Amino acid sequence: MKWTRKNLYSQYGEWSADYLLTLQAQAAKSSFRPTYHIAPTSGLLNDPNGFSFFNNQWHLFYQSFPFGPVHGLKSWVHLVSDDLVDWRNLGTALTADTVHDSHGVYSGSATVIDEQLFLMYTGNVRDKNWVRHPFQNGAYLTTDNQLTKLAHPLIEQPKHVTDHFRDPQILKKDDTYFALLGAQDAATKRGKISIFKSKNLTTWEDLGYLNFTQQDMGYMIECPNLVAIDGKPVLIFCPQGLNKNIINYNNIYPNTYLVGDTCQLEKGKFNSSHRLELLDHGFDIYASQAFNAPDGNAYLVSWLGLPEINYPTDSENWAHCMSVVKKLTIRDDKLYQEPVAAIKNYREEHAVLHGSLDSRQRKVIVEKATLSYELELSFPKNQQGTLSLLNGPDSEGLKLHFSTSSAAFFEIDRKNCGQTFATTYGTKRRVSLQNNAPIKLHILVDHSTCEVFINDGELVFSQRIFPNNNDLQIVLASESEVIYNGDWWKISNTIH
Repeated sequence: MKWTRKNLYSQYGEWSADYLLTLQAQAAKSSFRPTYHIAPTSGLLNDPNGFSFFNNQWHLFYQSFPFGPVHGLKSWVHLVSDDLVDWRNLGTALTADTVHDSHGVYSGSATVIDEQLFLMYTGNVRDKNWVRHPFQNGAYLTTDNQLTKLAHPLIEQPKHVTDHFRDPQILKKDDTYFALLGAQDAATKRGKISIFKSKNLTTWEDLGYLNFTQQDMGYMIECPNLVAIDGKPVLIFCPQGLNKNIINYNNIYPNTYLVGDTCQLEKGKFNSSHRLELLDHGFDIYASQAFNAPDGNAYLVSWLGLPEINYPTDSENWAHCMSVVKKLTIRDDKLYQEPVAAIKNYREEHAVLHGSLDSRQRKVIVEKATLSYELELSFPKNQQGTLSLLNGPDSEGLKLHFSTSSAAFFEIDRKNCGQTFATTYGTKRRVSLQNNAPIKLHILVDHSTCEVFINDGELVFSQRIFPNNNDLQIVLASESEVIYNGDWWKISNTIH
């Protein structure tokens, strides 16, 4: 289909039901469709929204355009879960049906207020000259999933920001509500985080910008999230146009975090003695959303995709998926991310992996690993080799190079793993590791996704990959003598 402004922004009722059913059938039979990662029933999935716990269930929404793998008229699709792994799709919840969100329901967040789930989101509006006017809107969701939008916007665009003003995170501290928003300063065209406060959710006071760094954060900040983790405030956000001298990244846009020492929202201050860090070192993480749950933990989920990148499933009329949900902890002032423990409940077939390779030896350690599995492997110090996932007769697989000797490192190379894409931004991602120390890998593979957690989530590499159906081997190759120990599990294909 040739995408024009008219069909991109047509109301959903103007689309043929048969056309939508055709797209859904096409997505359902895709060999790239993941088993235990959230993916769209058709069309586009992007930012996670409204991540919350309400009415004894976990709730998550995602931005959706169901009629193609493109950014058109956005809505929110609603999902619920009992364990943060198996998600049930309840269908479209928020649609672009008012004068304050006429051109799209954009990103936002949620919090429980008076036994209802309050949603705060950006409404995208275009005037006759196609000038954008962002509104920060509100809606209430009842325990029986009935949704009512507020008649008037909560916050309109201040004069000191451009129309790049979006992605509200709503927070409550004592008897005061705060909203953090991604923004672009009108005078300098630089990325900022705006703060507003309210006592009643209807009248909001502009507190200006959050003072969290003296460094230039690029031309726009998206998806700001503030969470408390093990007594520390942590700011998670996506700075667009960030200078690579501030933080080294290869993706078109990075997703970053900053561990703080103290945070005083009412004074607009986030104090940190730490440096800005990449949230994920892989190829495809963006727009992450985290929140503090009633169980005392902080959880995070991310869009496993990037803006302005073409993916192989575009030709199948669907695009993108979510990461698994990760539990967040702080150790030695560094953020750790680990998959939620409930993933273990979906393990089926099991193989114990242990052995050794002589120098320059190659060994198939799992012959038919399937395309949906969990893998844990540990290597002691003074080892060097390559673990190839999704290896097959027509593919060298996803290569994980590692060294636990001096000049230790970990590197992922997806150049020869099935279908290639986004090569403009390179095919390798690499980090240095502690020298002469063992390494532990926890890997989740799910058809077209691979998430690698190093040393209990100290470092994370998340990426899309598009293997062939017969790329089922896990292969280990050695540079020096390599000793390995671990486990492989097939993951159930009965997850929604």
